[in-house]
Amino acid sequence: MKIKITLFFFLTFFFLFLSCETTRTSLSKEQEKEYLKKGQTLALQTFGVLGGQLQKALKEGGVEHAIGYCNTAAYPLVDSLSKANHANIKRTSLQLRNPKNKANASELNILKTYEAQVKSGVALQPIVQQEGASIAFYAPIKLNALCLQCHGKIGAELREENLLTIQEYYPDDKATGYGDGDLRGIWSIRFPVE
Repeated sequence: MKIKITLFFFLTFFFLFLSCETTRTSLSKEQEKEYLKKGQTLALQTFGVLGGQLQKALKEGGVEHAIGYCNTAAYPLVDSLSKANHANIKRTSLQLRNPKNKANASELNILKTYEAQVKSGVALQPIVQQEGASIAFYAPIKLNALCLQCHGKIGAELREENLLTIQEYYPDDKATGYGDGDLRGIWSIRFPVE
């Protein structure tokens, strides 16, 4: 009898724990396809706007000017795109530059999944899942040669004087030392459930 009571309480606690931890629900294939397309479109649009403005800043005043631009203009730009598209657009990473981009628990899990996939040679694919009252879209952000001027290896692609400027704006910066094609972080885009 004592074993049955103990087993009952253990199983009750276990299933209660699982129900509290599980906030994801299944999406239909059609919904998954729809939000995959929405997420990819919005990530590309946001990247295009940010990248275009960054290239303009680079032409106007070099890397130092572009670093200042990113510090002051990237957040308002992404915020305006979020509002215009009725979504929450975010970029995050395991190696942060801006502490405002800190990953939440779901994003951290996706980042670690992608990191493990990179290490094992698995191609990274976007992920769509329902999380509570929103649909979450995640996609990898990989670096290219342009990015390395601010995120590359110090003394190689990232010049010392530019590193000093980065440290002025972001004293706790961890977002350097990357190479071309490296996983920098993720797009995290949330859409309200319709």
